Amino acid sequence: MEKIKAQKINMTQIWRGDRAEAVTVLKVVGGGDSFFSEMKPGDKIIVSGKSKGRGFQGVVKRHGFHGGPKSHGQKDRLRAPGSIGATAPQRVIKGKKMAGHMGLTKVTLKNMEVAEIRPEEKVLMVKGAVPGMKGAFVVIQENFKNDD
Repeated sequence: MEKIKAQKINMTQIWRGDRAEAVTVLKVVGGGDSFFSEMKPGDKIIVSGKSKGRGFQGVVKRHGFHGGPKSHGQKDRLRAPGSIGATAPQRVIKGKKMAGHMGLTKVTLKNMEVAEIRPEEKVLMVKGAVPGMKGAFVVIQENFKNDD
């Protein structure tokens, strides 16, 4: 099956008996009529999209560093990364966790379950969260691995 382009509309809930399931509502853009005819609730799909951009972030938010102590003369070092390496190589080693741009990267989620399909509205509901902000475009494809 080919890849289908969809637009992320919102997050909502659907009720299964006495419990609610969190689902993401996706509106299929363009074609996709064959996609709806072959798809049924419970099928597994692969969803790819760009994560939310968070701009330039420090090491505490970006990598989960704990920061320095709040006492013992540490006035302005609370959220600082600390040492960035030994003096022997006289450079910063590649891949060092430092402050920088966060988010806005391609994220692929596999084995996402289809919760509900509305072919007349070209709407597909997927269990769980899908990468990106509201209105972001995502790519949906069938998960061939689970075809037994």
